[in-house]
Amino acid sequence: MLIDRVNFPSDIKGLTFEELEKLALELRQRILEVVSRNGGHLSPSLGMVELVLALHYVFDMPKDRIVFDGGYQAYSHKLITGRKEYFDTLKVWGGLGGFLRRDESPYDIFGAGHVGTSISSALGIREALRLKNEDGKVIAVIGDGAMTCGMAYEALNHAGELKSDLIVVLNDNGMSIAPNRGAIATYFSKIMAEPLFYRAREITKRLIGEIMVGKGQDVIRKVRKFEESLISLFTPGILFEGLGFYYFGPIDGHNIRELVDIFRKVKEWHGPILVHVKTKKGRGYKPAEDDPEMFHRIPPFDIKTGKVLSKSKTPSFSSVFANFLVNLAEKDKRIVAITAAMALGTGLDIFQKRFPDRFFDVGIAEQHAITMAAGLAVEGMRPFPAIYSTFLQRAYDQIIHDVALQNLPVTICIDRAGIVGEDGPTHHGVFDIAYLRPIPNMVLMAPADENEFRDMILTSLELGRPCAIRYPRDNAFGFPEREPKVLRVGEAEIKKDGKDLVIIVYGTLLWEALKAVEEAEKELGAKIAVINARFAKPLHTELICDYAEMTGRVITIEEARRDGGFGSAVLELLADKNIKAQVIRMGTPDEFVEQGSRKQLLQLIGLDKDGIKRTIEKILLGANF
Repeated sequence: MLIDRVNFPSDIKGLTFEELEKLALELRQRILEVVSRNGGHLSPSLGMVELVLALHYVFDMPKDRIVFDGGYQAYSHKLITGRKEYFDTLKVWGGLGGFLRRDESPYDIFGAGHVGTSISSALGIREALRLKNEDGKVIAVIGDGAMTCGMAYEALNHAGELKSDLIVVLNDNGMSIAPNRGAIATYFSKIMAEPLFYRAREITKRLIGEIMVGKGQDVIRKVRKFEESLISLFTPGILFEGLGFYYFGPIDGHNIRELVDIFRKVKEWHGPILVHVKTKKGRGYKPAEDDPEMFHRIPPFDIKTGKVLSKSKTPSFSSVFANFLVNLAEKDKRIVAITAAMALGTGLDIFQKRFPDRFFDVGIAEQHAITMAAGLAVEGMRPFPAIYSTFLQRAYDQIIHDVALQNLPVTICIDRAGIVGEDGPTHHGVFDIAYLRPIPNMVLMAPADENEFRDMILTSLELGRPCAIRYPRDNAFGFPEREPKVLRVGEAEIKKDGKDLVIIVYGTLLWEALKAVEEAEKELGAKIAVINARFAKPLHTELICDYAEMTGRVITIEEARRDGGFGSAVLELLADKNIKAQVIRMGTPDEFVEQGSRKQLLQLIGLDKDGIKRTIEKILLGANF
């Protein structure tokens, strides 16, 4: 096995092309075996193997810096950069990260969990090397899906202006997570160009330059216009040419010989260069080729059949949201749904099928998604943008400036709120309560279960103002479905009465708290009240203050950062009302939570039943915190 001989990029330098092709097959097999056991991003990594090998074959890391966008497509990069022996630990607690991490390897130049960052970071690295007078090529590898990010064009625009010695490799597989949307995606699909044209083009430009010497401005303008027309005629890559890049492509991304040849050529060039590479997502594994969207990020599965090994009998919260929204949209033609390249992940693929004219996939463009929702709301529509918590962070200014300031009825559906599991610190959705709570006009909700979730979706339609509903990456509880009802804004629910301690829970950890309370009461003989907060803004002021005064002890629980979040809101309320009570806030700590199963991580940070019970015991027994 060639893979047994390869530990670092230097080990592939002496391989023949035939050996590189064989190594590509072995790397694919290893990736497939590990991801089938651990889960992970399969189809993007399978499509990148030859490209990764060619880059490492031509360039010399870490002197040359290769920056991978997103990082989830770089499993083969991990395998040939000193991590082969640990690859079995991919995405498990204490193991290799599913994305790129600077603390994991010197070959991971820039940490990458969210897409769209590679060109900007690579440009910064390139300019730093220039300022330090250090050698080394800088290569940004970005997918065509990430080219729906506005940030990518900001970086291209700046790199072109600086004429920076930067190589951008555009990995074009026709998809981001789902099939790409928009005019840019259509443009990429039409691009055809021949690299050999570029030498002829450069000669032509030089000759034109010589002709213009001593000519008047009118003649120069005409010649320049002719030059631009000539380039446009032969080069569909004129978009990148217009941004100041030399364009090469498209190149067959699974032909190692061709890749190596083009990279060797561009390595000798200077200035901004874009190499357009065509690849197939899921390459080498038919189920992933046939359904690259499902295999983009998949839980453990059977290699022979491609079927997921275990499926819950209860629907996910994402599925509950999407199905109920479809039901509401049947009756209310104002309802529209928006996703940022996450139709399948948010469950909105079913809305798309039922109401294609009221569904918008904006690509990986969360800022645009929120402001577009604001525009829809201005004209009387009721938009529901569904965005993962970790990605909603990108659209913070749009939430404030475009939605809240104008008090528009946009319902932001925050999927993957809280601990998300194996995707780790780049994807845990633990900041949204803290960053949304200070925004005027916003109503913040979190359901305890699927029935309350439907209540909140229905309530959002009646509000006529901005709101956000957060819900976890988890399955619902399987409770019998009841008729949804409109909630009174800011009203909490007393789940259990008690005089010795009050526990106020925001979100689905309510049920863990109730189980912990049942055990603690039996052992300690205490009477513990439990309140389902339902709202983080506005709070149920009177209820919370009454119980805090009566018991003198308060525990708040949230699946998010405890500083600045729901617990902080309760603390501020009691301080404003001059109510003296011992308050313990339970939530995620002041650190980035690592990867692991959702159950395992909640246990480690003390947000499971046993952790809540320990906290109850400490506060009732007078322990110091």
